[in-house]
Amino acid sequence: MNRKKRIGVISLFSILLIAAVGCGNQEDTQPKSNTLKVVTTFYPMYDFTKNVAGDKAEITMLLEAGTDTHGYEPSAKEVTAISDADVFIYNSEEMEVWVPSVLDSIDTENTVVVNASEGISLLESTEDPDEHEAEEQDHEVDPHIWLDPVLAQEEVSNIKAGLIAADPENKDVYETNAIDYNEKLQALDQEFEMAFSGATKRTFVTQHAAFAYLADRYNLEQVSIAGISTEQEPSPAKLAELQDYVKENDINYIYYAEASSSQIAETLANETGTQLEILNPVEGITTEDQEKGIDYIQVMKNNLAALQKSIN
Repeated sequence: MNRKKRIGVISLFSILLIAAVGCGNQEDTQPKSNTLKVVTTFYPMYDFTKNVAGDKAEITMLLEAGTDTHGYEPSAKEVTAISDADVFIYNSEEMEVWVPSVLDSIDTENTVVVNASEGISLLESTEDPDEHEAEEQDHEVDPHIWLDPVLAQEEVSNIKAGLIAADPENKDVYETNAIDYNEKLQALDQEFEMAFSGATKRTFVTQHAAFAYLADRYNLEQVSIAGISTEQEPSPAKLAELQDYVKENDINYIYYAEASSSQIAETLANETGTQLEILNPVEGITTEDQEKGIDYIQVMKNNLAALQKSIN
């Protein structure tokens, strides 16, 4: 985030927090529920937390499906929800860049704050700002940790620790649920390992550079059209370079996120005679899809099937 944007966000929070504190004071006299109140930022944090907490917590999510995670700023009501929560869970300050401003400005004495990426080494961004039509590089490191099923297990363990800190009476429940869910993530990791173990073609081209952790885990190469931020667009020179790359390296599929505009991917596909395929960064899943049983693990399995069209 550039300096002007950061100043703007901080100024906005100064206004929002006045309203948030006022609302919070009015609610201090209300009786509190015995159910653990947990606020999560976006879908992977929500799904991981739901699997660990089970029925021991009331879990809400700030960013609904279709919200631009990279450009999001919380409302006064949402800031109040964070302040009133027993536990607040987010992925990283690199993903939710607004979190430090909120936490510095509210009283978190009664709220356990969980940085799910705590202890995880983040990959440096491979973006070249000169290749994109943007003022500067949006991210110095890549925040898409959850797309690596192994690192997802570490995030689950961090979430478990936060829930136990807030609710030690249900420690056994959280520990058991975390073990059970991490076993499912281990099985997912094994599916990816087995699918790619004998592949000779290990490169995939994607519109959104969200899959560096997945590529690093399974010895793949991600070639991205745009940067980590969904707001970035490639320069004409970058597109021309990618057209040559796709033709010279026998690339048959261009991947894009269904929730984002596919215009850039379509342009490259049309120019190179390749096909389009969905690769989901799992930043949001609609309520309707969740009710159908679609969750993080299912979407990751869909991603695996899609990648196998290129990695073989």
